[in-house]
Amino acid sequence: MSSEIIAGILSICDIKIMLLMLMGTIMGIIVGAIPGLSVTMGVALFLPLTFGMEPVAGLSLLVSLYIGGTSGGLISAILLKMPGTASSVATTFDGYPMAQKGEAPKALGVGIVCSFFGGLVSYIVLMFLAPAIAKVALQFSAYEYFGIALFSMTMIASLASDSVAKGIIAAMLGMTLSFVGIAPITSLTRFTFGVTDLNAGFNILPMLIGLFAVAEVLTAIEEKFKKQNLEVRACKIKGFGFTREDIKGQGFNFWVSVAIGTGIGILPGLGGSVCNIIAYSVVKNHSKYPEKFGTGVVDGIVASESSNNACTGGALVPLLTLGLPGDNTTALILAGFMIHGITPGPLLFRSEAVLVYGIFAALIVANIMMLIVEYVGIRAFIRILSVPKNLLLPIVCVFCVVGAFGTNNRVFDVAAMVVFGVIGYGMKKLNYPQPPLILGFILGPILETNLRRGLMRSQGSFIPFLTSPICCVFLIIAVFTLAMTIRKEVLRMKAQKAAA
Repeated sequence: MSSEIIAGILSICDIKIMLLMLMGTIMGIIVGAIPGLSVTMGVALFLPLTFGMEPVAGLSLLVSLYIGGTSGGLISAILLKMPGTASSVATTFDGYPMAQKGEAPKALGVGIVCSFFGGLVSYIVLMFLAPAIAKVALQFSAYEYFGIALFSMTMIASLASDSVAKGIIAAMLGMTLSFVGIAPITSLTRFTFGVTDLNAGFNILPMLIGLFAVAEVLTAIEEKFKKQNLEVRACKIKGFGFTREDIKGQGFNFWVSVAIGTGIGILPGLGGSVCNIIAYSVVKNHSKYPEKFGTGVVDGIVASESSNNACTGGALVPLLTLGLPGDNTTALILAGFMIHGITPGPLLFRSEAVLVYGIFAALIVANIMMLIVEYVGIRAFIRILSVPKNLLLPIVCVFCVVGAFGTNNRVFDVAAMVVFGVIGYGMKKLNYPQPPLILGFILGPILETNLRRGLMRSQGSFIPFLTSPICCVFLIIAVFTLAMTIRKEVLRMKAQKAAA
Protein backbone atom coordinates (compact mmCIF):
# COMPACT_ATOMS: atom_id res chain seq x y z
CA MET A 1 0.00 0.00 0.00
CA SER A 2 2.77 2.45 0.94
CA SER A 3 4.54 1.78 -2.38
CA GLU A 4 1.32 2.62 -4.26
CA ILE A 5 0.91 5.87 -2.30
CA ILE A 6 4.50 6.88 -3.09
CA ALA A 7 4.03 5.93 -6.76
CA GLY A 8 0.82 7.98 -6.89
CA ILE A 9 2.55 11.06 -5.45
CA LEU A 10 5.47 10.67 -7.84
CA SER A 11 3.08 10.35 -10.81
CA ILE A 12 2.17 14.05 -10.58
CA CYS A 13 5.73 15.21 -9.89
CA ASP A 14 6.23 16.19 -13.50
CA ILE A 15 6.73 19.76 -14.73
CA LYS A 16 4.08 19.35 -17.45
CA ILE A 17 1.46 18.07 -15.02
CA MET A 18 2.30 20.82 -12.53
CA LEU A 19 1.90 23.48 -15.24
CA LEU A 20 -1.39 21.94 -16.31
CA MET A 21 -2.62 22.04 -12.74
CA LEU A 22 -1.51 25.65 -12.32
CA MET A 23 -3.30 26.59 -15.54
CA GLY A 24 -6.40 24.70 -14.41
CA THR A 25 -6.39 26.41 -11.01
CA ILE A 26 -6.01 29.89 -12.51
CA MET A 27 -8.69 29.28 -15.16
CA GLY A 28 -10.98 27.81 -12.50
CA ILE A 29 -10.60 30.91 -10.32
CA ILE A 30 -11.34 33.17 -13.30
CA VAL A 31 -14.39 31.17 -14.36
CA GLY A 32 -15.66 30.98 -10.79
CA ALA A 33 -15.18 34.71 -10.23
CA ILE A 34 -17.06 35.84 -13.36
CA PRO A 35 -20.81 36.14 -12.74
CA GLY A 36 -22.64 34.16 -15.38
CA LEU A 37 -20.05 31.44 -15.80
CA SER A 38 -19.82 28.32 -13.65
CA VAL A 39 -17.38 25.67 -12.51
CA THR A 40 -19.33 23.06 -14.46
CA MET A 41 -19.02 25.12 -17.63
CA GLY A 42 -15.28 25.52 -17.12
CA VAL A 43 -14.74 21.77 -16.64
CA ALA A 44 -16.93 21.06 -19.68
CA LEU A 45 -14.79 23.37 -21.85
CA PHE A 46 -11.54 21.68 -20.82
CA LEU A 47 -12.87 18.11 -20.86
CA PRO A 48 -12.12 17.50 -24.59
CA LEU A 49 -8.52 18.65 -24.07
CA THR A 50 -7.87 15.75 -21.69
CA PHE A 51 -8.57 13.15 -24.38
CA GLY A 52 -4.99 13.04 -25.62
CA MET A 53 -3.38 13.25 -22.18
CA GLU A 54 -2.28 10.57 -19.77
CA PRO A 55 -5.09 9.75 -17.29
CA VAL A 56 -3.29 11.27 -14.29
CA ALA A 57 -2.54 14.47 -16.22
CA GLY A 58 -6.05 14.92 -17.59
CA LEU A 59 -7.79 14.19 -14.30
CA SER A 60 -5.37 16.44 -12.38
CA LEU A 61 -6.33 19.27 -14.75
CA LEU A 62 -10.04 18.68 -14.16
CA VAL A 63 -9.81 18.55 -10.35
CA SER A 64 -7.67 21.73 -10.41
CA LEU A 65 -10.44 23.48 -12.34
CA TYR A 66 -12.96 22.16 -9.82
CA ILE A 67 -11.01 23.46 -6.82
CA GLY A 68 -10.15 26.83 -8.35
CA GLY A 69 -13.69 27.43 -9.61
CA THR A 70 -15.34 26.60 -6.30
CA SER A 71 -13.13 29.03 -4.41
CA GLY A 72 -13.13 31.70 -7.14
CA GLY A 73 -16.80 32.42 -6.61
CA LEU A 74 -16.02 34.30 -3.40
CA ILE A 75 -14.30 37.14 -5.31
CA SER A 76 -17.37 38.53 -7.07
CA ALA A 77 -19.60 37.54 -4.15
CA ILE A 78 -17.63 39.79 -1.80
CA LEU A 79 -16.72 42.63 -4.15
CA LEU A 80 -19.86 42.89 -6.30
CA LYS A 81 -22.57 41.05 -4.33
CA MET A 82 -22.83 38.74 -7.32
CA PRO A 83 -22.00 35.10 -6.47
CA GLY A 84 -19.72 33.68 -9.14
CA THR A 85 -21.10 30.22 -8.42
CA ALA A 86 -24.15 28.80 -6.66
CA SER A 87 -21.89 27.62 -3.84
CA SER A 88 -20.96 31.24 -3.01
CA VAL A 89 -24.48 32.59 -2.48
CA ALA A 90 -24.12 32.75 1.32
CA THR A 91 -20.76 34.53 0.97
CA THR A 92 -22.59 37.61 -0.31
CA PHE A 93 -24.58 37.96 2.93
CA ASP A 94 -21.65 39.25 5.00
CA GLY A 95 -18.86 39.55 2.44
CA TYR A 96 -20.39 42.44 0.51
CA PRO A 97 -21.32 44.47 3.63
CA MET A 98 -17.71 44.08 4.78
CA ALA A 99 -16.48 45.37 1.41
CA GLN A 100 -18.82 48.36 1.69
CA LYS A 101 -17.32 49.15 5.10
CA GLY A 102 -13.80 49.18 3.63
CA GLU A 103 -12.99 45.68 4.89
CA ALA A 104 -12.69 43.98 1.50
CA PRO A 105 -9.11 42.77 2.20
CA LYS A 106 -10.23 41.12 5.44
CA ALA A 107 -13.27 39.51 3.79
CA LEU A 108 -11.22 38.17 0.87
CA GLY A 109 -8.41 36.97 3.13
CA VAL A 110 -10.73 35.11 5.49
CA GLY A 111 -12.59 33.57 2.53
CA ILE A 112 -9.39 32.40 0.83
CA VAL A 113 -7.89 30.88 3.99
CA CYS A 114 -11.16 29.15 4.93
CA SER A 115 -11.45 27.83 1.37
CA PHE A 116 -7.98 26.35 1.67
CA PHE A 117 -8.39 24.69 5.06
CA GLY A 118 -11.97 23.58 4.36
CA GLY A 119 -10.84 21.84 1.20
CA LEU A 120 -7.73 20.40 2.86
CA VAL A 121 -9.71 18.77 5.67
CA SER A 122 -12.19 17.25 3.23
CA TYR A 123 -9.38 15.81 1.07
CA ILE A 124 -7.82 14.19 4.14
CA VAL A 125 -11.23 12.71 4.95
CA LEU A 126 -11.49 11.52 1.34
CA MET A 127 -8.07 9.84 1.48
CA PHE A 128 -8.56 7.93 4.72
CA LEU A 129 -12.29 7.41 5.15
CA ALA A 130 -13.71 7.28 1.62
CA PRO A 131 -14.55 3.56 1.43
CA ALA A 132 -16.11 3.44 4.91
CA ILE A 133 -18.13 6.63 4.37
CA ALA A 134 -19.35 5.42 0.99
CA LYS A 135 -20.72 2.23 2.57
CA VAL A 136 -22.79 4.32 4.99
CA ALA A 137 -24.02 6.68 2.27
CA LEU A 138 -24.97 3.68 0.15
CA GLN A 139 -27.52 2.69 2.81
CA PHE A 140 -29.46 5.91 2.30
CA SER A 141 -32.79 5.37 0.58
CA ALA A 142 -35.59 7.71 -0.51
CA TYR A 143 -36.77 7.93 3.11
CA GLU A 144 -33.44 9.29 4.39
CA TYR A 145 -33.06 11.77 1.51
CA PHE A 146 -36.59 13.06 2.11
CA GLY A 147 -35.85 13.60 5.82
CA ILE A 148 -32.62 15.48 5.08
CA ALA A 149 -34.29 17.66 2.44
CA LEU A 150 -37.23 18.49 4.73
CA PHE A 151 -34.83 19.36 7.54
CA SER A 152 -32.89 21.60 5.14
CA MET A 153 -36.08 23.49 4.34
CA THR A 154 -36.34 24.55 7.99
CA MET A 155 -33.20 26.63 7.43
CA ILE A 156 -35.44 29.16 5.69
CA ALA A 157 -36.16 30.81 9.04
CA SER A 158 -32.51 31.76 9.46
CA LEU A 159 -32.36 33.22 5.95
CA ALA A 160 -35.38 35.47 6.51
CA SER A 161 -33.87 38.48 8.24
CA ASP A 162 -37.02 40.50 8.96
CA SER A 163 -40.01 38.22 8.56
CA VAL A 164 -40.28 34.44 8.64
CA ALA A 165 -43.55 34.74 6.71
CA LYS A 166 -41.76 36.50 3.84
CA GLY A 167 -39.05 33.82 3.90
CA ILE A 168 -41.66 31.06 3.66
CA ILE A 169 -43.43 32.84 0.78
CA ALA A 170 -40.12 33.17 -1.06
CA ALA A 171 -39.31 29.48 -0.48
CA MET A 172 -42.76 28.41 -1.69
CA LEU A 173 -42.25 30.49 -4.83
CA GLY A 174 -38.92 28.73 -5.38
CA MET A 175 -40.51 25.30 -4.93
CA THR A 176 -43.34 26.23 -7.32
CA LEU A 177 -40.83 27.29 -9.96
CA SER A 178 -38.97 24.00 -9.53
CA PHE A 179 -42.14 22.10 -10.50
CA VAL A 180 -42.21 23.68 -13.96
CA GLY A 181 -41.40 21.20 -16.73
CA ILE A 182 -41.49 17.42 -16.94
CA ALA A 183 -42.35 15.78 -13.62
CA PRO A 184 -39.95 13.19 -12.17
CA ILE A 185 -41.08 9.55 -12.31
CA THR A 186 -44.42 10.23 -14.09
CA SER A 187 -42.88 12.37 -16.89
CA LEU A 188 -46.01 14.54 -17.13
CA THR A 189 -45.56 18.17 -18.20
CA ARG A 190 -46.59 20.75 -15.59
CA PHE A 191 -47.09 24.51 -15.62
CA THR A 192 -45.70 24.88 -19.16
CA PHE A 193 -48.84 26.57 -20.60
CA GLY A 194 -47.99 25.20 -24.03
CA VAL A 195 -44.50 26.76 -24.11
CA THR A 196 -42.15 24.00 -25.29
CA ASP A 197 -39.07 25.77 -23.87
CA LEU A 198 -40.54 25.24 -20.40
CA ASN A 199 -40.55 21.44 -20.80
CA ALA A 200 -37.01 21.34 -19.46
CA GLY A 201 -37.93 23.66 -16.59
CA PHE A 202 -35.82 26.58 -15.38
CA ASN A 203 -32.07 26.17 -15.08
CA ILE A 204 -30.46 27.13 -11.79
CA LEU A 205 -27.71 29.26 -13.42
CA PRO A 206 -29.97 31.79 -15.25
CA MET A 207 -32.08 32.01 -12.09
CA LEU A 208 -29.01 32.68 -9.95
CA ILE A 209 -27.64 35.27 -12.38
CA GLY A 210 -30.99 37.02 -12.57
CA LEU A 211 -31.80 37.08 -8.85
CA PHE A 212 -28.40 38.39 -7.81
CA ALA A 213 -26.40 39.86 -10.71
CA VAL A 214 -29.18 41.40 -12.84
CA ALA A 215 -31.08 42.57 -9.74
CA GLU A 216 -27.91 44.26 -8.50
CA VAL A 217 -27.44 45.94 -11.90
CA LEU A 218 -31.02 47.25 -11.80
CA THR A 219 -30.47 48.55 -8.27
CA ALA A 220 -27.32 50.35 -9.40
CA ILE A 221 -29.21 51.94 -12.30
CA GLU A 222 -31.83 53.17 -9.86
CA GLU A 223 -29.09 54.78 -7.77
CA LYS A 224 -27.90 56.62 -10.90
CA PHE A 225 -24.40 55.24 -10.73
CA LYS A 226 -23.41 56.75 -7.43
CA LYS A 227 -19.67 56.92 -7.07
CA GLN A 228 -18.22 54.18 -4.91
CA ASN A 229 -16.11 54.76 -1.85
CA LEU A 230 -12.50 54.50 -3.06
CA GLU A 231 -11.09 54.07 0.44
CA VAL A 232 -10.29 50.42 -0.17
CA ARG A 233 -8.14 51.33 -3.18
CA ALA A 234 -5.53 52.98 -1.04
CA CYS A 235 -5.71 50.58 1.88
CA LYS A 236 -2.63 48.69 2.94
CA ILE A 237 -2.83 44.93 3.02
CA LYS A 238 -0.65 42.95 5.35
CA GLY A 239 -0.56 39.21 4.81
CA PHE A 240 -4.05 37.93 4.03
CA GLY A 241 -5.69 41.14 5.20
CA PHE A 242 -6.83 39.95 8.63
CA THR A 243 -5.31 39.50 12.07
CA ARG A 244 -5.50 36.69 14.58
CA GLU A 245 -8.04 38.71 16.57
CA ASP A 246 -10.37 38.86 13.56
CA ILE A 247 -10.79 35.08 13.49
CA LYS A 248 -10.54 34.44 17.21
CA GLY A 249 -13.26 32.07 18.36
CA GLN A 250 -14.09 30.82 14.86
CA GLY A 251 -12.93 27.24 15.51
CA PHE A 252 -16.42 25.90 16.23
CA ASN A 253 -17.88 27.63 13.16
CA PHE A 254 -15.14 26.24 10.95
CA TRP A 255 -15.39 22.62 12.06
CA VAL A 256 -19.19 22.58 12.00
CA SER A 257 -19.20 24.08 8.49
CA VAL A 258 -16.57 21.63 7.23
CA ALA A 259 -18.59 18.72 8.65
CA ILE A 260 -21.75 20.00 6.95
CA GLY A 261 -19.96 20.57 3.63
CA THR A 262 -18.27 17.17 3.62
CA GLY A 263 -21.42 15.36 4.71
CA ILE A 264 -23.68 17.01 2.14
CA GLY A 265 -21.05 16.55 -0.57
CA ILE A 266 -21.05 12.80 0.05
CA LEU A 267 -24.81 12.61 -0.60
CA PRO A 268 -25.34 12.62 -4.39
CA GLY A 269 -27.57 15.34 -5.76
CA LEU A 270 -27.17 18.07 -3.11
CA GLY A 271 -23.76 19.72 -3.54
CA GLY A 272 -22.23 23.09 -2.69
CA SER A 273 -25.29 25.11 -3.73
CA VAL A 274 -27.10 23.70 -0.68
CA CYS A 275 -24.35 23.23 1.89
CA ASN A 276 -23.14 26.85 1.99
CA ILE A 277 -26.63 28.11 2.84
CA ILE A 278 -27.23 25.38 5.42
CA ALA A 279 -23.84 25.94 7.08
CA TYR A 280 -24.51 29.69 7.22
CA SER A 281 -27.91 29.06 8.81
CA VAL A 282 -26.54 26.61 11.40
CA VAL A 283 -23.70 28.95 12.40
CA LYS A 284 -26.14 31.87 12.65
CA ASN A 285 -28.54 29.87 14.82
CA HIS A 286 -25.74 28.93 17.23
CA SER A 287 -24.17 32.39 17.33
CA LYS A 288 -24.21 34.63 20.38
CA TYR A 289 -25.02 37.58 18.09
CA PRO A 290 -27.32 36.31 15.27
CA GLU A 291 -28.66 39.85 14.74
CA LYS A 292 -25.25 40.90 13.37
CA PHE A 293 -25.32 38.35 10.55
CA GLY A 294 -25.92 40.09 7.24
CA THR A 295 -24.26 43.29 8.43
CA GLY A 296 -20.69 42.18 7.77
CA VAL A 297 -19.31 39.64 10.26
CA VAL A 298 -16.48 37.22 9.67
CA ASP A 299 -18.56 34.29 10.93
CA GLY A 300 -20.73 34.23 7.80
CA ILE A 301 -17.74 34.05 5.45
CA VAL A 302 -16.10 31.31 7.54
CA ALA A 303 -19.29 29.23 7.37
CA SER A 304 -19.93 29.65 3.65
CA GLU A 305 -16.39 29.24 2.31
CA SER A 306 -15.39 26.41 4.67
CA SER A 307 -18.47 24.38 3.76
CA ASN A 308 -18.53 24.86 0.00
CA ASN A 309 -14.88 23.93 -0.43
CA ALA A 310 -15.23 20.99 1.96
CA CYS A 311 -18.06 19.86 -0.31
CA THR A 312 -15.58 19.29 -3.18
CA GLY A 313 -13.80 16.54 -1.26
CA GLY A 314 -17.09 15.08 -0.07
CA ALA A 315 -18.50 14.98 -3.61
CA LEU A 316 -15.52 12.92 -4.78
CA VAL A 317 -16.22 10.20 -2.20
CA PRO A 318 -19.22 8.63 -4.00
CA LEU A 319 -17.55 9.29 -7.36
CA LEU A 320 -14.40 7.32 -6.61
CA THR A 321 -15.92 4.60 -4.42
CA LEU A 322 -19.33 4.03 -6.02
CA GLY A 323 -19.08 5.64 -9.44
CA LEU A 324 -21.86 8.10 -8.48
CA PRO A 325 -21.25 11.84 -9.07
CA GLY A 326 -21.98 14.04 -6.07
CA ASP A 327 -22.92 17.07 -8.19
CA ASN A 328 -22.94 18.36 -11.78
CA THR A 329 -19.20 19.06 -11.87
CA THR A 330 -18.19 15.62 -10.60
CA ALA A 331 -20.48 14.17 -13.27
CA LEU A 332 -18.14 15.75 -15.85
CA ILE A 333 -15.11 14.46 -13.94
CA LEU A 334 -16.74 11.02 -14.16
CA ALA A 335 -16.87 11.55 -17.94
CA GLY A 336 -13.13 12.31 -17.76
CA PHE A 337 -12.57 8.88 -16.20
CA MET A 338 -14.70 7.23 -18.87
CA ILE A 339 -12.78 8.96 -21.67
CA HIS A 340 -9.67 7.12 -20.49
CA GLY A 341 -11.48 3.80 -20.16
CA ILE A 342 -11.52 3.88 -16.34
CA THR A 343 -14.69 3.05 -14.43
CA PRO A 344 -14.85 4.49 -10.89
CA GLY A 345 -16.29 2.15 -8.29
CA PRO A 346 -15.40 -0.23 -5.46
CA LEU A 347 -12.67 -1.94 -7.54
CA LEU A 348 -10.95 1.32 -8.51
CA PHE A 349 -8.76 1.32 -5.39
CA ARG A 350 -7.44 -2.11 -6.43
CA SER A 351 -7.20 -1.84 -10.20
CA GLU A 352 -6.00 1.79 -10.39
CA ALA A 353 -4.50 2.42 -6.96
CA VAL A 354 -1.60 4.51 -8.28
CA LEU A 355 -3.99 6.74 -10.24
CA VAL A 356 -6.27 7.18 -7.22
CA TYR A 357 -3.43 8.27 -4.94
CA GLY A 358 -2.13 10.47 -7.74
CA ILE A 359 -5.50 12.24 -7.77
CA PHE A 360 -5.38 12.59 -3.98
CA ALA A 361 -1.96 14.23 -4.28
CA ALA A 362 -3.25 16.46 -7.12
CA LEU A 363 -6.12 17.65 -4.93
CA ILE A 364 -3.77 18.80 -2.19
CA VAL A 365 -1.29 20.42 -4.61
CA ALA A 366 -4.11 22.21 -6.49
CA ASN A 367 -5.49 23.43 -3.17
CA ILE A 368 -2.09 24.91 -2.29
CA MET A 369 -1.90 26.51 -5.76
CA MET A 370 -5.34 28.03 -5.24
CA LEU A 371 -4.19 29.58 -1.94
CA ILE A 372 -1.05 31.06 -3.53
CA VAL A 373 -2.77 32.40 -6.67
CA GLU A 374 -5.59 34.05 -4.73
CA TYR A 375 -3.17 35.46 -2.16
CA VAL A 376 -1.09 37.05 -4.93
CA GLY A 377 -4.24 38.35 -6.60
CA ILE A 378 -5.90 39.98 -3.55
CA ARG A 379 -4.60 43.45 -4.41
CA ALA A 380 -5.73 43.10 -8.01
CA PHE A 381 -9.17 41.85 -6.94
CA ILE A 382 -9.73 44.86 -4.67
CA ARG A 383 -9.13 47.27 -7.55
CA ILE A 384 -12.46 46.11 -8.95
CA LEU A 385 -14.09 48.29 -6.28
CA SER A 386 -12.46 51.40 -7.73
CA VAL A 387 -13.86 50.83 -11.23
CA PRO A 388 -16.83 53.18 -11.86
CA LYS A 389 -20.10 51.30 -12.01
CA ASN A 390 -21.02 52.79 -15.36
CA LEU A 391 -17.99 50.97 -16.81
CA LEU A 392 -18.12 47.81 -14.72
CA LEU A 393 -21.80 46.92 -14.95
CA PRO A 394 -22.02 46.71 -18.78
CA ILE A 395 -19.14 44.23 -18.70
CA VAL A 396 -20.92 42.23 -15.99
CA CYS A 397 -24.11 42.26 -18.11
CA VAL A 398 -22.22 40.83 -21.09
CA PHE A 399 -20.85 37.97 -18.99
CA CYS A 400 -24.31 37.36 -17.55
CA VAL A 401 -25.84 37.01 -21.01
CA VAL A 402 -23.00 34.78 -22.22
CA GLY A 403 -23.27 32.61 -19.12
CA ALA A 404 -27.04 32.25 -19.32
CA PHE A 405 -26.95 31.43 -23.05
CA GLY A 406 -23.99 29.08 -22.73
CA THR A 407 -25.77 26.87 -20.19
CA ASN A 408 -27.97 25.15 -22.81
CA ASN A 409 -27.38 27.37 -25.88
CA ARG A 410 -30.94 28.71 -25.60
CA VAL A 411 -32.13 32.30 -25.97
CA PHE A 412 -34.94 31.27 -23.63
CA ASP A 413 -32.45 31.06 -20.75
CA VAL A 414 -31.38 34.67 -21.41
CA ALA A 415 -35.04 35.75 -21.30
CA ALA A 416 -35.51 33.76 -18.07
CA MET A 417 -32.46 35.50 -16.61
CA VAL A 418 -34.01 38.90 -17.33
CA VAL A 419 -37.35 37.85 -15.82
CA PHE A 420 -35.64 36.56 -12.67
CA GLY A 421 -33.65 39.79 -12.55
CA VAL A 422 -36.90 41.77 -12.40
CA ILE A 423 -38.25 39.35 -9.77
CA GLY A 424 -35.04 39.73 -7.72
CA TYR A 425 -35.23 43.52 -7.99
CA GLY A 426 -38.87 43.47 -6.88
CA MET A 427 -38.01 41.21 -3.95
CA LYS A 428 -35.30 43.64 -2.83
CA LYS A 429 -37.69 46.58 -3.03
CA LEU A 430 -40.39 44.72 -1.08
CA ASN A 431 -37.82 43.37 1.41
CA TYR A 432 -38.35 39.71 0.53
CA PRO A 433 -35.21 37.56 1.01
CA GLN A 434 -33.79 35.92 -2.12
CA PRO A 435 -31.87 32.96 -0.57
CA PRO A 436 -35.04 31.08 0.53
CA LEU A 437 -36.22 31.16 -3.09
CA ILE A 438 -32.96 29.55 -4.22
CA LEU A 439 -33.13 26.98 -1.41
CA GLY A 440 -36.75 26.12 -2.26
CA PHE A 441 -35.89 25.78 -5.95
CA ILE A 442 -32.99 23.41 -5.25
CA LEU A 443 -34.70 21.31 -2.58
CA GLY A 444 -38.13 21.14 -4.26
CA PRO A 445 -37.26 18.38 -6.76
CA ILE A 446 -35.32 16.44 -4.10
CA LEU A 447 -38.30 16.52 -1.74
CA GLU A 448 -40.81 15.57 -4.43
CA THR A 449 -38.74 12.81 -6.05
CA ASN A 450 -37.85 11.07 -2.81
CA LEU A 451 -41.36 11.44 -1.38
CA ARG A 452 -42.77 9.77 -4.49
CA ARG A 453 -40.14 7.04 -4.50
CA GLY A 454 -40.71 6.35 -0.82
CA LEU A 455 -44.49 6.17 -1.18
CA MET A 456 -44.18 3.89 -4.23
CA ARG A 457 -41.83 1.63 -2.30
CA SER A 458 -44.19 1.48 0.71
CA GLN A 459 -47.33 1.25 -1.46
CA GLY A 460 -48.66 4.60 -0.28
CA SER A 461 -47.83 4.26 3.42
CA PHE A 462 -45.98 7.08 5.20
CA ILE A 463 -45.05 4.84 8.15
CA PRO A 464 -41.62 3.80 6.74
CA PHE A 465 -40.61 7.47 6.75
CA LEU A 466 -41.15 7.45 10.52
CA THR A 467 -39.65 4.02 11.23
CA SER A 468 -36.43 4.73 9.34
CA PRO A 469 -34.03 5.80 12.15
CA ILE A 470 -32.11 8.39 10.14
CA CYS A 471 -35.22 9.88 8.52
CA CYS A 472 -37.04 9.94 11.86
CA VAL A 473 -34.18 11.82 13.54
CA PHE A 474 -34.14 14.48 10.82
CA LEU A 475 -37.93 14.82 10.94
CA ILE A 476 -37.83 15.31 14.73
CA ILE A 477 -35.10 17.94 14.35
CA ALA A 478 -37.15 19.63 11.61
CA VAL A 479 -40.26 19.75 13.84
CA PHE A 480 -38.21 21.05 16.79
CA THR A 481 -36.60 23.72 14.60
CA LEU A 482 -39.99 24.76 13.24
CA ALA A 483 -41.43 25.01 16.77
CA MET A 484 -38.50 27.16 17.92
CA THR A 485 -38.88 29.35 14.84
CA ILE A 486 -42.57 29.93 15.56
CA ARG A 487 -41.74 30.74 19.18
CA LYS A 488 -39.08 33.27 18.14
CA GLU A 489 -41.44 34.86 15.64
CA VAL A 490 -44.19 35.20 18.25
CA LEU A 491 -41.76 36.78 20.73
CA ARG A 492 -40.49 39.15 18.05
CA MET A 493 -44.01 40.27 17.15
CA LYS A 494 -44.84 40.82 20.85
CA ALA A 495 -41.67 42.88 21.25
CA GLN A 496 -42.62 45.00 18.23
CA LYS A 497 -46.09 45.62 19.63
CA ALA A 498 -44.64 46.56 23.02
CA ALA A 499 -42.20 48.97 21.38
CA ALA A 500 -45.03 50.56 19.38
